[in-house]
Amino acid sequence: MKNNIIKGSILVALGASSYGMLATFVKMAYSEGFSTAEVTLSQFMLGFAGLFILTLFRKKEANTEKKPSDLRSVLKLVLAGTSMGLTSIFYYMAVQYIPVSVGIVLLMQTVWMGVILEMILHRKAPGLRKTIAVFIILAGTALATNLLTESVTINWIGFGWGMMAALSYTASMYASNNIVLHFPSLKRSLYLILGGLIIIAVIFYSSINSSFSYQIFLRWGLILSLFGTILPPLLFTRGVPLIGMGLGAIIASVEIPVSILMAHLLLGEPVSLLQWTGVALILFAVVLMNIKGRKKGLVGSELATRVRDLEGVKTDY
Repeated sequence: MKNNIIKGSILVALGASSYGMLATFVKMAYSEGFSTAEVTLSQFMLGFAGLFILTLFRKKEANTEKKPSDLRSVLKLVLAGTSMGLTSIFYYMAVQYIPVSVGIVLLMQTVWMGVILEMILHRKAPGLRKTIAVFIILAGTALATNLLTESVTINWIGFGWGMMAALSYTASMYASNNIVLHFPSLKRSLYLILGGLIIIAVIFYSSINSSFSYQIFLRWGLILSLFGTILPPLLFTRGVPLIGMGLGAIIASVEIPVSILMAHLLLGEPVSLLQWTGVALILFAVVLMNIKGRKKGLVGSELATRVRDLEGVKTDY
């Protein structure tokens, strides 16, 4: 039993760490002259291809469906998946203007956004634990983004893109937890990614012309799809069932420090003690919100939702 917990914890940590590397890889791709259109299209196209190949080897899982794969359910998943595509666009646009350390913190604002959405949808005030966690996250955000430091100039364009990414991911949270849950996990992921790919292709249609560099597919597309779409599902598939949702969500929060450390080591982005203090507060809030078992509903944490959505073979943005 103890060995299973250790094994599961390591697998979940590796899956979350894979997600934490994405923003740094995106900024490295930007430094080589690639655009947001090229980055997102290559990631989702190769990610969709990878998931499709996985479905061919997981036909037995498809037989576990409780209901048929009707067209209406498929369309719901594809539509819901557009929020995942928008999240990637907004987040990758944000890190064009702001450090990765700030971008990941802004994306974490989906925690309190999720609490508000849950309150609106269920017409029920959040409990004391969630309320306290929200205020802790807001305080941690102020520190982690240097909002209280007068000597630091905030790029409000990047800040805006980051908040839009958080809003979009809040919609993804709802979709992941409430739409077409009777589908096998892998099939849900495939259609969600297809929806993301479609919205990205529509938005960047004008960019798919002679200036589009197809080198992105070999240079960065494979890396982004591997670490953002293919590898994490496999790791979460093995890890989460061994340790459960609550512990899984807590361990998955390792994505935040990994994202910041990767940017610091590979991009040379400075991170102050004040920022680390803010990150620590946010991590504490994630633990606070997931320290006990959670009921079905909109999870008040991006990372907890990500773990839940990956409990089978699933994917994210």
